[in-house]
Parts: sequence; structure tokens; C-alpha cells
Amino acid sequence: MKTYYLLMLAAFLAVFLSACAGQPTAAPQTNPEPFAEQNAQPHETDATMEKGMLPMVDPLVVTGDIVMAGSSTVFPLAEAMAERFENEGFAGKITIDSIGSGAGFERFCVAAESDISNASRAIKDSERESCISIGRDPIEFRIGTDALAIVVSAENDFVEHLTFEQLAQIFSGDATTWADVDATWPAEPIQLFSPGSDSGTFDYFVEEIFDEDETRILNAPGIQLSEDDNVLVQGVIGSPFAIGYFGYAYYVENAGTLKVLSIEAVEPNQANVDNGTYPLARPLFIYSDAAIMQEKPQVASFINFFLTNVGEEVSEVGYFPAPEATITAAEQAWLDAMQQ
Repeated sequence: MKTYYLLMLAAFLAVFLSACAGQPTAAPQTNPEPFAEQNAQPHETDATMEKGMLPMVDPLVVTGDIVMAGSSTVFPLAEAMAERFENEGFAGKITIDSIGSGAGFERFCVAAESDISNASRAIKDSERESCISIGRDPIEFRIGTDALAIVVSAENDFVEHLTFEQLAQIFSGDATTWADVDATWPAEPIQLFSPGSDSGTFDYFVEEIFDEDETRILNAPGIQLSEDDNVLVQGVIGSPFAIGYFGYAYYVENAGTLKVLSIEAVEPNQANVDNGTYPLARPLFIYSDAAIMQEKPQVASFINFFLTNVGEEVSEVGYFPAPEATITAAEQAWLDAMQQ
């Protein structure tokens, strides 16, 4: 009997071992997810850039400081984008100096002290040459549109619109009182407020109204010039007989105390900017350089973030979205810079 049980046990073991031998050995369980997550971002970024799309930016992982300088017109938009970048996790420092487009290009193209130059006009050939002479090749990024605001105090109850000819009369000093412009208006002295000659807004106004002859406005009796648009705002608010001009965002911010004028019978608004009828609409830009963007990834990331999100911020600030085609061109300029 004992021998029987031993034989039965041997047979059972033989069958069991045979069955086990026919089954594949199970691989140890692993979780492939961490590896997939670790490697997804580079492949995704490469594929995205190949399709002409900007890669995603996570401000939480961006480090380093960024220096911007230039246009007072672009300043409120740049400030809003910097604040959003920081709110979404960027822990570095973004310095933005409002010094005028011309002074901004000097800091970028001569002193090489800034990473990004803000501008309310396109870079001049002479400025580009200065950049190239110090090893920088400026790249233009269109970020929005401004409807240059010609404003008077909200207490002014007689001016509603002006023509280019009347603007030239007023800002050259050819008309010294409002009655000189229109006999039905008060014979009160006109008080003039204008951005200074380092300002892209000044350059644009002179180009449009004085055919680039800045001496006419600079020689206007009593004109008050400032690179600080808030100084101009306060000056115009201070008298019902004052007039000035600056970026539309500064009007929006002070709409309760300022009145914006129609120019050539066209109001500055979204519809008239979009259809091209407002005669003082102009593009807004930021500039950088491929070498800067590659050597300072935080600069490239911020410009990417700026272009990706500016459409959600520009109207809140008081400007108007750039045409989609120009934003697409700006995105392509970013991609080209990063692939050099």
C-alpha cells in the first residue's frame, strides 16, 4: 500500500511538472508609464515643431531672468503677459522698462543690455545695422494692433472729430487757439501733449501727419513732451483745452476722464481696425535674436508663451488682436530661430 501511494504521488508530480513546463513563464509586472511620460515631451515637441506649431510651455519648469525694454505703448501688454507667465508658475524675474521704442532699440542693438525689445513701430535700417554690428540679428514678432488715440479731456464739449489737416495745424502750432481751427470753437489757447522723440508713437505720428518732418511738431510753441504716457494722460485730463495722443490702452484705462476723437470721421474701434478704415491703426511688435533665445531658454519660452496667449490678453489691455496670418508668421519666426 505504501508503495502504491508512492507510485501515485510520483505520477501526480510527473503530470504537474509536465503541465508547468508547457506554460510560458510570466514576466514580472512593471509599470511602463513613468518611462512613457519621461520620453513623451521631447518626441511631442519635435513632432509639434515639424508641423509648424509651437511646443507647449510649462512656466513652472522655466528658470532664469528676462529683461525687456522699449515702447511705452507695448508696456501694458508686456506687463500683462509677464504677470500671466508668473501667475502660471514662472519663478524668475522679468524686468520691463518703459523707455520708448527708439531707446529700447538702443538698449538692445547698441548696449546689448536687453533680451527683448518692445516696439510700436518697425525697426529702422540703421537700428538693424547697429544690432548686426554687435552680433545680434533682430527677429520681429507681431503681437497686436494699436488704434492711436487722439484725446481731449472729458470736460471738452466742443471737439468730437478732427482731420489730418487739422491735426497738422494743431500740433505744429500753426493754430494757437481752438478758434483758429474752427471759428465756432472757443478762442482758448491749445495745450499740446506729445510723446517724446525717443517714442515709436512720436515717430508714427510724425510720419502720418507731418510726412516725417519732426521739426514741425518739435518747434510747436509750448508743446510738452514725455516718454511716459501716464504723464501725457494727466496733462490732458488737467484742462478742457488740452489735446494729446498715445496708445489706445491708455485711453481705455482712463476712459472716464478722457474723450477719444474720431479721425477723418472714423472712430477708433475693433470694427474699424479690422476693416482697415481707422487711419491711425498700427502694428505692435517685440524683437529678439536667435542666439539669445537659444542661449537663454527662458527668453524663448516667454516669447512662445506670449505668442500663444496674447490673443486672450490683448483686448483686456485695450489693444486689438493682430491678424491671424501675422501671428502665424510670428510663430514661424520663433520656430525658425530655434532651429538655426
